[in-house]
Amino acid sequence: MTHRPSGLFLCSSFLSSLLVTGHTAAAQTTTPSMLATATATTPTSTSTKAAAKTPVRKGAETVQVIPQSTTHEAEQVIVTAHLDRARSELSPTTGASVYRFSRQALENIPGGDNAPLNQVLLQAPGVAQDSYGQIHVRGDHNEVQFRLDGVQLPEGLSVFGQALMTRFANTMSLTTGALPSQFGFLQAAVVDITTKNGTTNEGGNLSIYGGARDYFFPSLQYGFHKGKWDFFATADYVHDRVGIENTTGSFNAPHDLSNQYHFLGHTRYTVDEDTRISLIAGISNAEYQLPNNPGQTPPDWSNNYTPPAGTTTSSNSLNEHQKQITDFAVLALQKEIGAFSLQDSVFTRYSSLRYSPDLTGDLLYLGNAQQAARSVFSTGTQHDVTWRAARDHTVRFGLQAFVERNVSKTTSTVFPQTNVGSTGAATYSPNPINVYDGSGKTGMVYGLYAQDEWQPLRNLTINYGLRFDGVSEYTSEHQVSPRVNVVWKPWQGGTLHAGYSRYFTPPPFEVVSGTSLYRLNNTSGAPNNTDNSKVRAERDHYFDAGFDQAILPGWHIAFDAYYKLAKNLIDEGQFGAPIIMSGFNYRHGQVNGYEVSTSYDRGPFSLYGNFAWSRAIGKKITSAQFNFDQGELNYISNHWVHLDHDQRWTASAGTAYTFFHTTRTPLRLSATVVYGSGLRADDDANGIPNGLALTPYATVNFSAVQTIHNTFGKAWQGDTQLRLDVINLGDHTYMLRDGSGIGVSAPQYGLRRTILCGVSQGF
Repeated sequence: MTHRPSGLFLCSSFLSSLLVTGHTAAAQTTTPSMLATATATTPTSTSTKAAAKTPVRKGAETVQVIPQSTTHEAEQVIVTAHLDRARSELSPTTGASVYRFSRQALENIPGGDNAPLNQVLLQAPGVAQDSYGQIHVRGDHNEVQFRLDGVQLPEGLSVFGQALMTRFANTMSLTTGALPSQFGFLQAAVVDITTKNGTTNEGGNLSIYGGARDYFFPSLQYGFHKGKWDFFATADYVHDRVGIENTTGSFNAPHDLSNQYHFLGHTRYTVDEDTRISLIAGISNAEYQLPNNPGQTPPDWSNNYTPPAGTTTSSNSLNEHQKQITDFAVLALQKEIGAFSLQDSVFTRYSSLRYSPDLTGDLLYLGNAQQAARSVFSTGTQHDVTWRAARDHTVRFGLQAFVERNVSKTTSTVFPQTNVGSTGAATYSPNPINVYDGSGKTGMVYGLYAQDEWQPLRNLTINYGLRFDGVSEYTSEHQVSPRVNVVWKPWQGGTLHAGYSRYFTPPPFEVVSGTSLYRLNNTSGAPNNTDNSKVRAERDHYFDAGFDQAILPGWHIAFDAYYKLAKNLIDEGQFGAPIIMSGFNYRHGQVNGYEVSTSYDRGPFSLYGNFAWSRAIGKKITSAQFNFDQGELNYISNHWVHLDHDQRWTASAGTAYTFFHTTRTPLRLSATVVYGSGLRADDDANGIPNGLALTPYATVNFSAVQTIHNTFGKAWQGDTQLRLDVINLGDHTYMLRDGSGIGVSAPQYGLRRTILCGVSQGF
């Protein structure tokens, strides 16, 4: 076995550094807000060119921007800032609820840049935790779109992999509510990541992070700019034994090794003050062992089946694996032409997933040892234009379109059926056979939008528009969707907002099954039934209203309420051993809830808290029925049921304080807490699918970060940072899934106490 640095070694190094580090006075370091409370936003209408040449008010200080003629470096900064502002104005969030993560906020969260992106997003209101690294925002299953610098990425197959890294983000926002017209396809939330670049992140950083459960996480990032070019890239390698949630409450999961490789790079060429070309590319490669579920008793699939010599039949010792690959690239041109701002982009994404079963174990326990491979290749284009038509009218329009190719291949080892007894029970041959199946499908998703941001009064903004969306894949549908948002600022520090959005959500191409059901007829792998109606697009009426109020300097609160009425509500579940999500529809769906947020930021201290209530229910499954027992279908056909990811109460909170923040050796302590009232489970006693809620839980994470600033060059060059992170400080044993529920196949538990330490060095 290869020797890797232990958590104890890294932790002892960290603690020793705290004892010997002095606190010498140096340039003052400020601590921005840890997290910003959700707000209803109204974009400014001032000229971006004019703003780039004037002093900028930032917090309690005024930053004087150097005129372009002074130095070449100052010119580069001004041009970059001007184009960055123009790009942000292409995708306004007028009337929506926006939760922003500054760079400092990302660093304050325990784990910092090492924290997975889904764990960061759990600190926003209305976000519920699930297994396989999934999150649910406002009662939707997985309808979260990710954007890099304003360009939407097509969906991939990553179930529990993280193709995007927190380290790549300079800032990030989570936008929910009644979205304006430019946001289409996936609309539960929009995660927009403003990437790091070589202009503002010049220099390099090498980090080694690790600890319990063989956790080893080295990473490297580097950025530079020269002339009109700037470049930033980051890469890491993750090795641990916590790749997928533990199936038991034990401290260590059985058979849970993972190895992951990630790379993200960003290159930009600034042609002039009005033109910029950028290329973003990413690679993610991950291999996982699937944790075993001990103590299972195999059904009588095999009769007199004799497993091959040397194989195990215990569920404690199975050997299942899954491999996931995601590659993507985005090429974008940004241009300012008089009163027009535009960004044109082309993008491509390849995502694949391959499951390797334990041939003997899966055959015994499931009656089907299925080798499964699925891939989706997407390529498309996005165009966004802003036209400053008049002082009180800003018109925006654009289009999105992408073509996808979905390929699925399976080899199923099953027992052939030999007879059906008088009681209806089937008997099977002890000699397994292989059944091959494969399918491929090419489809297209497209959308156009136009909207007008009208400011009839100084304190009143109305944003109204239309979208036209269509899908031609397993289903062929389209819809015209009106949207309107109103933002009113009736008094100083207060903002009221209300909005309505009509949504059209195509079924995710990669989770729609192309299985030929008849191939497994009369085998132990036969489906529950032969109904397989196509998964259709979801159509919603979405209403949202709320307010934001500043109470005192640095302290504000926000409230938001929402209601969604859905037709053909899309949900997803795992049916079978491969961790591949499969989509299906509820004919009727209702989702409603409210959120309360507050934050306080003053000097080196920051504090925030979020609280949310939600209800998500559905009725009558109308597609992919073969995945369900007939009893479930009958009940859900006549009764409203909770969606499997419905969690009634969620909450998150955090605090951070920086000691010695005016010296060259600041010490930051921070903590976060996540609460959930429990996802759903079946009520077997009363025969109600998803009829129960699991036990509530709360986990606390803690972090201590010691920074040693250099005394030369730029602030981020040469700095040394030592960190100690404790995940689940109280070692709370809590269950995310108990193995029951619609589309749930195995129990999953949250991570037990994990101590991690790291050191990073700038250069």
